[in-house]
Amino acid sequence: MAAGPAPQPAPCATPPPKPLVARAAAELVGTAALVAIVVGSGIQATGLTDDVALQLLANSTATVFGLGVLIALLGPVSGAHFNPAVSLAEWWTSRRAGAGLTAGELAAYLPSQIAGAIAGAILADAMFGEPLVKWSTHDRSAGNLLLGEVVATAGLVLLVFGLARTDRLRFAPVAVASYIGAAYWFTSSTSFANPAVTIGRAFTDTFAGIAPSSVAGFIGMQLVGAVAGLGLAALIFMSSGDRLRP
Repeated sequence: MAAGPAPQPAPCATPPPKPLVARAAAELVGTAALVAIVVGSGIQATGLTDDVALQLLANSTATVFGLGVLIALLGPVSGAHFNPAVSLAEWWTSRRAGAGLTAGELAAYLPSQIAGAIAGAILADAMFGEPLVKWSTHDRSAGNLLLGEVVATAGLVLLVFGLARTDRLRFAPVAVASYIGAAYWFTSSTSFANPAVTIGRAFTDTFAGIAPSSVAGFIGMQLVGAVAGLGLAALIFMSSGDRLRP
């Protein structure tokens, strides 16, 4: 009897699996480095200029280059999620596709990403002589900022899953970093688009910080955006015979 077709990997599925401990370590280190880049460049920028536009330009530029390097380096190990919204989206789609993150792997990824984000914020503060942990006072609870997070996260998930469904994930380092850099400027929230990074940035009372009271709202809207992004990916990239579901 001929063997049936092999299961197709889910969109955003990780490469042939490395040991889970290696993948979790890559997610922890990658998320820590990402937050250190975001927070550290923000501190550096505010020390060099009082012009808020130049501060944001410096912050976004450092993030674009840093994120691209991290995805290129760690993508072959863990998929370079660095983002619970992306990991949750991959787990959700992989339930049917038969490849991608399992529930057990997701349970390793999420705490690694959150711990890494917190560590990255503390590391950035330490490098610049700031208090290691000082809760941010930067309130970001306005409704327009929450809408910005829905848009930013929906666009990110649509991009990642669109690249996967068109077999162009090799462009992820450039495409994802470029999108985040653009979203710094076209979204009102400056595009956190990442629950772990949001939590980490609450630990620093600097340019990139977010008040703890604003964290839950941002994360809630990021999850809404992730669902919207999956829905858009299912609609835009469906093939003949597909059902309209992510």
